[in-house]
Amino acid sequence: VVVFLIEIAQGSGGLFNEQGSRFVFDYGLFGPAVAEGEWYRLLTCGFLHANLIHIGFNMLLLYFLGRLLEPALGTPRFLVLYFASLLAGSLGALILDPNSLGIGASGAIFGLAGATFVIARGRGMDALASEVGFLIVINLVFSFTFRNVSIGAHLGGLIGGVVCALAIVAGEKGMLGRNRMPVEIAAMTVVAVVSVVGSLAAA
Repeated sequence: VVVFLIEIAQGSGGLFNEQGSRFVFDYGLFGPAVAEGEWYRLLTCGFLHANLIHIGFNMLLLYFLGRLLEPALGTPRFLVLYFASLLAGSLGALILDPNSLGIGASGAIFGLAGATFVIARGRGMDALASEVGFLIVINLVFSFTFRNVSIGAHLGGLIGGVVCALAIVAGEKGMLGRNRMPVEIAAMTVVAVVSVVGSLAAA
């Protein structure tokens, strides 16, 4: 939200209309720029939004999913999950369309949704899993229907979140040993690292 206010102050990120400025062009996801060494775009793109509707929708989902996941996982695992999903979303975007300028937190949000679904199923919370699964399907339909939506970011983030959640569920089922939290965090960190390496290659 703070970054969005900076965008508006610098003439980018309109309240209702998409606008452009050097701020978005300098920090949004753009394959050729990443290939030239601007790897930070893989991360900074997730803090930029096009307009009020864009950030509002993402922050609303982050609020609901975050209230479910962060108390259930604890802040450290939640943060690693979020950023691993964000980076996986950047990888997906660069694989499908490396030459377009991408912004938004939706890759990370899809990752949280995918993780919520997997963890809810793993804990036997089938009703919650069904609700979140329906939310994922609706948003995927939206992704494939409307223009100017990064399908790659959504799919990449979703896959990254699911993989991270599988590590968490494995830990909860005793498959990662007694001191499972460091192993889970390490597994999610691997997802992040693979996403960065893959993004640099795809760019």
